[in-house]
Amino acid sequence: MAGSSFGTIFRITTWGESHGKGIGVVVDGCPAGIPLTEDDIQPYLDLRKPGQNRYTTKRAEADSVEILSGTFEGRTTGTPISLLVRNTDQRSRDYGSISELYRPGHADYTFDQKYGFRDYRGGGRSSGRETIGRVAAGAIAIRLLSELGVTFTTYVSAIGPVCIDRNHMDYTRIWESDLRMPDARAEERARAWLEECLQSQDSSGGTIECIAEHVPAGLGDPAFEKLDAALAKAIMSIGAVKAVEIGDGTEVSKSRGSENNDFYLENADGIPYKSTNHSGGILGGISDGSPIRIRASFKPTPSIGQPQSMLTRDGHCVTEVIHGRHDPVIVTRAAIVVEAMAALTLADHLLLNLSSKIETVKKIYGRD
Repeated sequence: MAGSSFGTIFRITTWGESHGKGIGVVVDGCPAGIPLTEDDIQPYLDLRKPGQNRYTTKRAEADSVEILSGTFEGRTTGTPISLLVRNTDQRSRDYGSISELYRPGHADYTFDQKYGFRDYRGGGRSSGRETIGRVAAGAIAIRLLSELGVTFTTYVSAIGPVCIDRNHMDYTRIWESDLRMPDARAEERARAWLEECLQSQDSSGGTIECIAEHVPAGLGDPAFEKLDAALAKAIMSIGAVKAVEIGDGTEVSKSRGSENNDFYLENADGIPYKSTNHSGGILGGISDGSPIRIRASFKPTPSIGQPQSMLTRDGHCVTEVIHGRHDPVIVTRAAIVVEAMAALTLADHLLLNLSSKIETVKKIYGRD
């Protein structure tokens, strides 16, 4: 299978299936000397793992990570870092009834059309558990970026029709709230909405926003490798993401140039800054030093407890109910996945940028 690797210099390859023995990732291109142990990675996996509240799947997985290679005495060695998370709570019998069915909203039909074969147990390679490898690798990327002062703020900005009010935002609530919403009033309404979904055996979509601050200016390229294009590809590669926006996103189509342009000003010390950040920190495909703002829209979980019309492998439509353990809403667990993919993209472009100017090359080799 092609398409399981991501990145150019800071490159990852994920592997494993939902109901296989484990999920893992190999990270190549990580610089040597970065402090790294399982304890640095586990907190990020804990934010993604199931069973955190009544609105997530009840699959009971510890998602404990093991570092198999690439570190010595608590630091990266510059060699490939191999990470493993073992599956311990598979219930493949829950999926026996759909072995010959294509579920609506899932990759069942398309996977079978491509390969002529599919692992129907929880979606196999198309399962959300594949994101374990992304998050584990993303934790390393975040660790690398933190060496340069880059920070991330990621949260759920909408669940179904309930959106946060930016006048009532409190970022300190993000990781204290199991819904990852920085607005207490919106969270209360979102819980009521999710209770309605549970009562009707339904699910909900949602929106995640990720802000990367202190990103150096100059990352990205002006043509096919634009930073915003790379971020969009990275985020869109997450299952269930149907739209990605940078900065004001689709709202720019409603504004005038005089409203959308980010004017340059000078502070009291003569240092230039942008009066606004409609561009989301990226101009001409290259980072401009201001916060990078990303927004990802997730579709509702397609596995719901209602009868649905499905397609059999021999081309007939039947009505069935999907069994198994599924998330009524996935954005609460997916926030850290979005952050991980953003970090992986930025880390890769940071390393790619080292060859953009001869002055930088000279500094690296002590020739300045």
